[in-house]
Amino acid sequence: MRKLIVNTLVTLDGVYGDPRSWAGPYFDEEAAESSLALLRDSDAMVMGRVTYEYFAETWPADTGPYADRVNGIRKYVFSSTLTAVEWTNSTLVSDDPVGSVARLKSEGDGYLVMYGFGQLARTLLAHDLVDEVGFWVFPLLIGDGVPLFRLAPATHLRLRSAQARSSGVVSLSYARADPA
Repeated sequence: MRKLIVNTLVTLDGVYGDPRSWAGPYFDEEAAESSLALLRDSDAMVMGRVTYEYFAETWPADTGPYADRVNGIRKYVFSSTLTAVEWTNSTLVSDDPVGSVARLKSEGDGYLVMYGFGQLARTLLAHDLVDEVGFWVFPLLIGDGVPLFRLAPATHLRLRSAQARSSGVVSLSYARADPA
């Protein structure tokens, strides 16, 4: 069974929304290599509408190793409001994200990767479908924006890895853990 890995970018004060406006200066070669490595180990992406619109606006016109991989990988877009998806290799899934992701996890060999931590990620986490959660914590205080954590059931995690990057970003990876 393949794993679903959810990765998100977050500031020190817990903001994850609109990373395009604040994350760019910290994306160096080290970050690019790490991002590409995860995509290469994945055989599909899972995304909600907001992430889809953000990525579909950015990546189709770009080239290079990361852009080529993100454009070429199979993408499952979960939305009850979109009527079509135009980005290459994208499939619209308009109902039952829990059942659909459970089925996707039983197919394929690589990881399912998801970026962001919106409603879809929180729903999948609440239904025990997320195997790993990764946070790239940026050395930045924004003071305003979409907060990463909202009211949700307690979720127990165990640290898998922690890596400080030369840019000051700290990459943290957690796996599901039994409460003990």
